[in-house]
Amino acid sequence: MEKLVVIAGTNASGKSGLGIELAKRFDAEIVSADSRQVFEGLDLGSGKVTKEEMQGVPHFMIDVAKPNDFFSLKDFQKGAYDAIDDITGRGKKAFLVGGTGLYVNSVVDGYNLPAAEPDKEIRAKVEAMSLPELLAVMKEKNPDMLERVDVNNKRRVERAVEKIYAGALNENPSKPRYETLVIGVTWPREVLYERIRERLDRRLSEGMIKEVEDLRAAGATDEFLYKLGLEYRYILMYLRGEFESFDAFYNKLFMEIRHLAKEQMTWFRKRTDIHWIDMAAEPAGEAEALIKEFYND
Repeated sequence: MEKLVVIAGTNASGKSGLGIELAKRFDAEIVSADSRQVFEGLDLGSGKVTKEEMQGVPHFMIDVAKPNDFFSLKDFQKGAYDAIDDITGRGKKAFLVGGTGLYVNSVVDGYNLPAAEPDKEIRAKVEAMSLPELLAVMKEKNPDMLERVDVNNKRRVERAVEKIYAGALNENPSKPRYETLVIGVTWPREVLYERIRERLDRRLSEGMIKEVEDLRAAGATDEFLYKLGLEYRYILMYLRGEFESFDAFYNKLFMEIRHLAKEQMTWFRKRTDIHWIDMAAEPAGEAEALIKEFYND
C-alpha cells in the first residue's frame, strides 16, 4: 500500500499551517479533509488557506463544489482517493490535513460506502425529528449504532437514522487503502479557547459577515447556509435579525465553536493510532521525526 501522512486536529489548532510547513520539508502535496472547504466561496468562515498561505504547496479537495450542491461523504472519499492516487502516482508524498473527523476516517479506515443517492422523502422526515426522537429510533431499530455514532452531533445521528429507514443496516466492512501515519494537533483547553477567540475576531474583522451576505446575494440558499453550521448558521441568523444584539450573536457563536472543538477532540480520541504532538514545544520537528521514521520503515 502507498503511504499516507494524516494531520488531524481541532479548530484553531494550527494544523493547516503545520501541514504546509511539513509538506515543504517532504516535497508533499496536501489533500484537505474539511466538509466546508469543498465549497467555492466559503473562505473566511471555513478557515480556507489562501494562495499566499499555501506557499506553493498544491492543495486538493478545496473548491470542488458550488454552494447549494449536494456533496456527500462518498463524494469526498472518491475525490480524496483520486487526489492521493494522483499525487503518489507522480512520485510525490500525499498528506491528508483536516478537522472533519468523518472525512478523515473515511479515507484512513477505508469506509465501504454505498453509492446510492439519498431518498429525499426519508431525509426530510428525519431532519424534521428532534435529537431525542432520532436516538429513540436508533435504540429501537439498531442499538449498536449508538456506540458508533457521535450521539451529540444531530447531523451525524440524522444520517444514521436515514440509513436505518433506507434499510442500509448491514454496512460492508471497511478496507484501508493506504498505510497511514496519523498525527494529532491540539492545545490545552484554555489555550485553544483563546486561539479560537483570536481567530474569530480576526475573521470578523476581515469580512466574514460580508462573505455570508455575498453568498446569499449570489444565490446560496438560507437552507444551505444553515446546514453548514457554526459561522455560516449564526451569521445567517444574525443577518435575519434573530439575535437581539451583535454581542449576543458573538457570544453564541464563540460558545458553539468551542463546543465543536470539544466534539472534535472526543471524535479523534476514539482513534488509538494518533500520535499527539506538543504544539507548545517544537511541533514541526517532532512531526518531522515521526514522518521520517514512517517513510523509512
